[in-house]
Amino acid sequence: MANKQKTVYCCTDCGNETPHWSGRCPNCGAWNTLQELRVEAGAKRKMNSDRTSSARQARKLSDLDNTEEIRFETGISEFDRVLGGGAVIGSLNLVGGAPGIGKSTLLLQMCGKAHLQRRILYVTGEESERQLKLRAQRLNVENDELYVLAETELDSIIQSIDQLEPELVIIDSVQTICDSNLDSAPGSISQVRECTMRIMRLTKEQGLTVFLIGHITKEGSIAGPKILEHMVDCVLYFEGERNTSFRILRAAKNRFGSTNEIGVFEMEEDGLQCVENPSKALLTGRPENGRGTCVACVMEGTRPLLAEVQALVTPGGYNASRRSNGIDYNRAAMLLAVLEKRGGIPVGNCETFINVIGGLELDEPAADLATILALASSQLDRPLGSDLAAIGEVGLSGEIRSVSSLNHRLSEIARLGFTRCVIPAYSKDDIKAEGNLKLIRVRSVREAIRETLGKGSGEKSSS
Repeated sequence: MANKQKTVYCCTDCGNETPHWSGRCPNCGAWNTLQELRVEAGAKRKMNSDRTSSARQARKLSDLDNTEEIRFETGISEFDRVLGGGAVIGSLNLVGGAPGIGKSTLLLQMCGKAHLQRRILYVTGEESERQLKLRAQRLNVENDELYVLAETELDSIIQSIDQLEPELVIIDSVQTICDSNLDSAPGSISQVRECTMRIMRLTKEQGLTVFLIGHITKEGSIAGPKILEHMVDCVLYFEGERNTSFRILRAAKNRFGSTNEIGVFEMEEDGLQCVENPSKALLTGRPENGRGTCVACVMEGTRPLLAEVQALVTPGGYNASRRSNGIDYNRAAMLLAVLEKRGGIPVGNCETFINVIGGLELDEPAADLATILALASSQLDRPLGSDLAAIGEVGLSGEIRSVSSLNHRLSEIARLGFTRCVIPAYSKDDIKAEGNLKLIRVRSVREAIRETLGKGSGEKSSS
């Protein structure tokens, strides 16, 4: 007798399941995200019976042994930083990013590290074995313990894992893997979810370290239901523009470490190279005494990072457009309103463009003051000077508020040769001046503009 099938509808944004289709998800409110998902009742009962027969006995936490190796270094310093010190044995990791951003390149380079004495199985569902060999030769990847399998059938992949007994498994990509027990096509919600569930069980039972490569949608999330991110132990995203050489690896979820750390890479002819000093690399080529540019210092985990914020303000018409790249659009609109109302510089009827060099996403309020000064410099057509940086959060009343780790930020600014830095007048930390760095303490946006761009700059009459 054929297994009965139950049809449900799953939201690709939040993973919520509902028995009936509708144009809008009842849980998260997203439109046109419900997709049909068929669940076989017989297969579910069989899985439950298998799990019952092989159930493990519960053990006391105090009796568990933690003397064995828990992590191992991948050989790529920036990758290890994001993972929290290295890959965790028995973990399931998901690496996502846009096509061509460098996901496969990073993981293939990891396989070629000499000190990584582990048996590795690289499962490719998008390339042939010869194509992978050509890419490995271009990246100078050589490892006698690296095995390649060009397969998309999940049962065959699991059989190969049982025969080879690898310690590290890379699957490229999870959207190409399919379970023959399901009728849906590879890449569908049911296939991605069920395949990931089986891989997760295999990972925990055998103590494997598995990296899954996942494609992202045009909205920037992993293709498939949101529940996929809840199933894995670590979710990593590759960010950056394809037409620029810099790439940023960021952890959106990490059960074994912090999600605040980032890894900075540069794409070169022979693959991804770690950028040990990202601040210096991102500021390379900065114009001398340019108008509409200011340097901000943000914290990415424990690492202070300097980024150049550029702004362009030009006269506009009735429907003046506003564009921001690297800074949240709503926050940019708020800073423009504060600049006009509290800073005394009219920008309401102007075309405004904000850009962060290097493809960075600055989501920390500490970059507010640098953005305000870059906008004011462009509107007044006066340079701030190439030796100036700015740190501070801007409030709706135009006040400049303190930020965390101010001394750590100032040390990085002084190390890169800056001689002036605009900071909040009131700070939660005991400020320590670094070297020849001159601190310009300001209380408001108007005062910051006046101290950096000259007297009268913050007055409406002078604009």
